[in-house]
Amino acid sequence: MSLVVSGEVREAVDAGRPVVALESTIIAHGLPRPRNLEVALELEEAVRREGAVPATIAVLDGRPRVGLDKEQLERIANEDGIRKLGHRDLPLAVADGASGATTVSATALLASLAGVRVFATGGLGGVHREWTVTQDESADLGLLARTRITVVCAGVKSILDVPATLQRLETLGVAVAGYGTDRFPGFYLSDSGHPVDWTLRTPREVADVMRAQDTLGGPESALIVANPVPEAEQLDPDLHARVLDEALRACSREGITGQAVTPFLLDHLVRHTDGASLSANLAAVRGNVRLAGRIAAAWAGV
Repeated sequence: MSLVVSGEVREAVDAGRPVVALESTIIAHGLPRPRNLEVALELEEAVRREGAVPATIAVLDGRPRVGLDKEQLERIANEDGIRKLGHRDLPLAVADGASGATTVSATALLASLAGVRVFATGGLGGVHREWTVTQDESADLGLLARTRITVVCAGVKSILDVPATLQRLETLGVAVAGYGTDRFPGFYLSDSGHPVDWTLRTPREVADVMRAQDTLGGPESALIVANPVPEAEQLDPDLHARVLDEALRACSREGITGQAVTPFLLDHLVRHTDGASLSANLAAVRGNVRLAGRIAAAWAGV
């Protein structure tokens, strides 16, 4: 079954107007109801305020969709049984007629297939801690190594092995630049403690890099624009370090492994920071969406 692109998104792509892809996992799996639908609508409106068209992406009844209407957003937010789909899951979901929210890898793939070049999310997946034992690495990294899309994010989730993730991105040939910073952000934190080699300071500079990617004609890899959450809105670093350490020990103690690790750790952070980690997460996403709208406008020459 073919990709379904909404009329608004298709018209904007065909006319060369700004479009920003948005993932749907944060709606279905990242926030409680009814807050999730409120945030989904808020993020789409934030894109529009920057002069771009929002393209929230999901799979409904086996049909991959780029651009959802309000009724479809409500389904993703409120329907029980919405699956979590990475890019490897897409053919299975399509054949099965399943409905699912798309992760970074699935969103990036479907956005690229629809001709959407800019994608805003919270934090990327990456290399998990104790990789030498578990060999656990997010599918996001490999997909971004072969997909020409610009991803605006707040770095990678701080529960991951950040330096190993940066090394893996380098090995895979994925370009990474800090936005207005020479430090790699840590999702809930403005600074993960690790540097980046390149800094971009304006949406126009980001668009120039995107054009250079096309002109050079190299591998079809992504550009990661790492946009830090404002310091005033980040999670307190000392609280983050203490609660994350507790979460990692609890994870080991309870024998949590594989795909269950990330949601376990994130849930632990939300509960043991009295929701402060969720507030920092949303602050990061909002900032990324606004910046992505400006980058899409610069890319479109608006």
